[in-house]
Amino acid sequence: MSDDRADLGGVLARVLDRSRAGAPRELYGLVRDAARELGASGARIFLADVQQRYLVALPDPEVWAGPGSAAPGDRIDVQGTLGGRAYRLQRTQLSSGPPATGWFPLVDGVERIGVLRIDADRLDDRTAGCCETLASLVALLVVSKSAYSDFIVEITRRQPMSLQAELLWSFLPPRTIGSRDVTSSAVLEPAYDVGGDAFDHAMTGSRLHLSVFDAMGHDLASGGASSVALAACRSTRRAGGGLADIALTIDRTLAQWIPDRLLTAVIAELDTATGVLTWVNCGHPAPLLIRGSHVVAGALCRHAELPLGLGFFLDRAALPVHRTRLQPGDRVLVHTDGVTEARSAAGELFGEQRLAQTLVQHMAGGEPAPEALRHLVHGLVTHQDHRLRDDATILLVEWHPDRVADTAGAGTGGEAREGGEGAGRPSGSVRAPDGRTGAAAGVSRP
Repeated sequence: MSDDRADLGGVLARVLDRSRAGAPRELYGLVRDAARELGASGARIFLADVQQRYLVALPDPEVWAGPGSAAPGDRIDVQGTLGGRAYRLQRTQLSSGPPATGWFPLVDGVERIGVLRIDADRLDDRTAGCCETLASLVALLVVSKSAYSDFIVEITRRQPMSLQAELLWSFLPPRTIGSRDVTSSAVLEPAYDVGGDAFDHAMTGSRLHLSVFDAMGHDLASGGASSVALAACRSTRRAGGGLADIALTIDRTLAQWIPDRLLTAVIAELDTATGVLTWVNCGHPAPLLIRGSHVVAGALCRHAELPLGLGFFLDRAALPVHRTRLQPGDRVLVHTDGVTEARSAAGELFGEQRLAQTLVQHMAGGEPAPEALRHLVHGLVTHQDHRLRDDATILLVEWHPDRVADTAGAGTGGEAREGGEGAGRPSGSVRAPDGRTGAAAGVSRP
């Protein structure tokens, strides 16, 4: 092992050792000290807020005055900043300074959670590489401590959540999961006041399970119905049940315990080895199949069964399971009716065509699926003048068995230059320039 690797290994070992008994509030000093050992002058952890509009700095616990007390510079926009670009594209961004600053993505698996900012006199290849490794460890520490820390959760919120939203978010999985063969990503609004929408996705061997639920109403009972559906889905799936078994369990459970609430659902499974997609549709809008730059009309339209909660389905044979085979690169989009039926102030529907076109446009520009969905849901909110009348949930699955690069789907090229943000370097280039390039102050490190 080289001296550089030995030094890095020692730093990481000390971070792990100190973090075991350290409180979540101690991450600020722990990461700062580790960065200094690697030759940097300082470090800050920035986490994405619930709606992915801002990156908010983990504060110094000695001066933190509670939620909403962020100082100037402790919150940056996801759009239009170098730190935001690192988050959006999941690629390191370097500015030459002086002083030099690096923004390193914090990613848990394929779920992006924020960025690590490193300040130094200079960031050469060795130092940047060490900081990327440190960022990988920091992401794991943030996620592990978030499970029992209100401190970290409060940092990512800009307003209080309704009771039903708090209930649902506690049940939801990470927004993005995946492997080398598939990426599944979801968004949900209104984030702080969601009522009855929910989603689930999970990997079981080479199979991806995915489901989207839409409970009737927009109150605590609606959130309870969707939470029950999530629990019934996971319990049945983990006991070896199939798609029809899951729907049957949800139907019976709701009819017994929350009899006045109905719920629509798409419950599906993708075999990532063969591309075979199977699904059941219980009163829900049909999923969309996006191939290349267009929607394959009617590809996933099948007769929709009755919504769940009526207690109508007596056995699994009453629920037909549909099947089709995807092609590599295909995307399957599942949404609730709150997306396509969203109306502007002038009464214009958002519509299925706008939904598909917006998504295709952003992904054609090289954006990974999570970023394309972030743009899409923000456009939806803007369409309704930030006053959503119904929950809106979108889940996007991309089957990419031939992709060798980035498992999150981010390493597919750069994006157009944005004012004040800088342009991406070609894949394979890792060194920051000595000076600025045109109007750009930063470069991408693959």
